[in-house]
Amino acid sequence: MNGAESLVRTLLACGVDTCFANPGTSEMHFVAALDRVAGMRCVLGLFEGVVTGAADGYARIAGRPAATLLHLGPGLANGLANLHNAKRAASPIVNIVGEHASFHLKFDAPLTSDIEGVARPMSHWVRTSRAASTVARDGAEAVAAARSTPGQIATLILPADTAWTDADGMAHLPAPAVPSQVDEAVVRDVAALLRRREAPLLLLGGDALTESNLVTAAAIAAVCDAKLMTTTYVRHLPRGAGRVAVPRLPYPVAQALQALAPYRSIVLIGAPPPVSFFGYPNSPSELQPDDCHIQPLAQPGGNVTDALLRLADLLQADQRSVQLQAPDRPSPPRGPLSPDGIGRALAAALPDNAIVVDEAITTGRGFYAATAGAAPHSWLGNLGGSIGFGTPVGTGAAVAAPDRKVFCLEGDGSFLYTPQSLWTQARENLDVTTIVFANRSYNILKGELAMVGAGNPGRRALDMLELDRPAIDIAGLARSFGVPARQVGSLDELNLALDHAVASDGPKLIEVLL
Repeated sequence: MNGAESLVRTLLACGVDTCFANPGTSEMHFVAALDRVAGMRCVLGLFEGVVTGAADGYARIAGRPAATLLHLGPGLANGLANLHNAKRAASPIVNIVGEHASFHLKFDAPLTSDIEGVARPMSHWVRTSRAASTVARDGAEAVAAARSTPGQIATLILPADTAWTDADGMAHLPAPAVPSQVDEAVVRDVAALLRRREAPLLLLGGDALTESNLVTAAAIAAVCDAKLMTTTYVRHLPRGAGRVAVPRLPYPVAQALQALAPYRSIVLIGAPPPVSFFGYPNSPSELQPDDCHIQPLAQPGGNVTDALLRLADLLQADQRSVQLQAPDRPSPPRGPLSPDGIGRALAAALPDNAIVVDEAITTGRGFYAATAGAAPHSWLGNLGGSIGFGTPVGTGAAVAAPDRKVFCLEGDGSFLYTPQSLWTQARENLDVTTIVFANRSYNILKGELAMVGAGNPGRRALDMLELDRPAIDIAGLARSFGVPARQVGSLDELNLALDHAVASDGPKLIEVLL
């Protein structure tokens, strides 16, 4: 058994049985080990940003890490944007990054780089294996780091000679760390705050957004006249008919300020304090009112479930009193395309237990509210803000849950960062429907141009924000990757395309011509 084989066996023993890969020369012994050792599902991505984003989507649905296989520093660098998103979402991932043979490094060959330096900004845990005898132990510790609470990004760098040299055997997962329990005094302080009923808000994120924790939070809110709200973007939110309905903090600063204006206290439960995505001239970065008190209950990484249950017990909150979302499935809308009409079409079409990946940044701002009463589904958002997130995450989600239909809601600008995802979906026959809203521009940046006070844009400025001259045939691009695709220009055509997507299996793309 060589080092690479010991690592694959270790990953499997630690519960990591899926590897999203884009390998190169330095990883060939690991690739061979994936073939020799039974049990690892290997999924090829044509670009490292697809690989890392797919690992993020897999983790959000499976609740455990996948591995990635990346080629040296440049390959890792290509995947960093979606590792940034995964880190912000606390998705557990184990990156295996190949390195030159240790004896070759001194020659400074063209692909030599500081891989640890590349990895650190987007990783919580980084290590380079120094000998074949330590590879298995290093791999087990990488998995343990990834699986700590909240989930973490662990990057293990594997020099080629440690992969091909004989090794002793595999290692097993160390005992998991127990999530830290919230101090009793903190829980009592929050209970006292809520008993005063001073216009309180419970701001939920991360682990607070499980179905059971949402019910507990809703019971707490009901007993103390509080309101619930989620962070603007969410890692994984169960929603729809029969579940707790929670509005989310709006993205635009003016709307966020208005949404938070009524509250004199905000209790943070698995969520950070509310801040704007960017700083703007003459605009606050902190979104709560000046006289609003921020009170954390459970930080990300703390035992959110335990803290909520103890708070509910102190307040004598009764979960049986919680009002769940009533079904609200509209009839399929007709007529010309509009954001409101598209939202209603989605609400009408979503099947039970679907997974929705939201990267419809401007066209889709109303889709969340429009689908509140749709069939029960999961909603996945981009907490890191780096675009090119949606189709890779949808790919990984479909690998994790082959029995569920996945819908990726995409702006055309975001989609064009990682269209290679479609090839992987076709190759793996994943049940993903990608809906691209083609307005032929980076429409969000036109709004940002005004927000930052940059003045009226001229032709050269607009050229940096528009995706025309030439127009991109997104449906044709999808077909070239092996994914059936159609263009729609009305709500009637969209309804037919969505009906087909729900009724048939496998990948497909709908280009919505706005």
